[in-house]
Amino acid sequence: MKNLVEIRRHFASDNYAGICPEAWSALADANQGHAVSYGEDPWTARAADLVREVFEMHCEVFFVFNGTAANSLSLASTGQSYHSILCHEIAHVETDECGAPEFFSNGMKVLQIPGADGKIDPEGIERAVRKRSDIHYPKPRAVSITQATEVGTVYSVDEVKAIWARTKQSGLTLHMDGARFANAVASLGVKPKEITWQAGVDVLCFGGTKNGTHIGDTVVFFNRELAEDFDYRCKQAGQLCSKMRFLSAPWVGMLQYGAWLRRAAHANAMARRLRDGLKEISEVKILFPTQANAVFADLPPYVIVALRQTGWKFYTFIGQGGCRLMCAWDTHESDVDRFVADLKRLLVEAPKVIPSATANHRKL
Repeated sequence: MKNLVEIRRHFASDNYAGICPEAWSALADANQGHAVSYGEDPWTARAADLVREVFEMHCEVFFVFNGTAANSLSLASTGQSYHSILCHEIAHVETDECGAPEFFSNGMKVLQIPGADGKIDPEGIERAVRKRSDIHYPKPRAVSITQATEVGTVYSVDEVKAIWARTKQSGLTLHMDGARFANAVASLGVKPKEITWQAGVDVLCFGGTKNGTHIGDTVVFFNRELAEDFDYRCKQAGQLCSKMRFLSAPWVGMLQYGAWLRRAAHANAMARRLRDGLKEISEVKILFPTQANAVFADLPPYVIVALRQTGWKFYTFIGQGGCRLMCAWDTHESDVDRFVADLKRLLVEAPKVIPSATANHRKL
């Protein structure tokens, strides 16, 4: 049957990208013969050891199917049902997890904290803690930050430490949603330990799928006490993979020779190239600093429609407005240049009719 759809790389999500060669090769190698199930295989052991090498710490490591499970189960491990979780008002755990953190914690309430550029204002943590202390209000127990943030910005080491100071002062646990952690590390140019446990992070959800794996995120407990019985949480939540080697093996491919960081650095570089191209266009406004692999830009509504009619896919409802243009490990310079060229052309050629709605209502 003739392929009627033109194949191209899009900017809607880094989830659109396939499996990078390093992860694919490791997955193929793991698909040989038999291996013990439920995580007792050598691939899972090797992957966990590589995570410990990357972070230079003897942390507890668990592999789950996706980021929702990683975030929800790790946050559930920080407290009880009568506690609350503090996060930024546009944090993924608040806006895009369908209530999973509350569900898997049996009721921990997610409370919002404002802050510029998608980052929590450290003073907001203290305000939230002091807002109420009576028995009728859920007691704050954990703070969750996203690295990189939902608008493509990155917390510096000092910014994470400032948040940790507030959490420590109030006896709170610090959780990091690292769906794009690799992009943040590549952007900052620091060792992974500097932006995690040395900065006060207790538990990290280390994202793989946006970095080049086919499926699976890693939950890394730097505070090992929090990991007690976490394997039971995973099993109860349907996150214990019987053929675990197929979750863990791609991590071996990504971590053993540094592909995770190289691939992230490339995605970041493509985002900077895209930002630079868009900045030259007077009708376009860049909304946030481009510090990882996302560009947020305000485009004329009629051009948004025209770009989509041309075949481009991107989102307009994520973050704090505008269009989110996400680069991936496999984004080419030619993809970026083609998008910018089409945008310039359509600014001239497209009918200047403002549509009633331009939102693309689809998940990440």
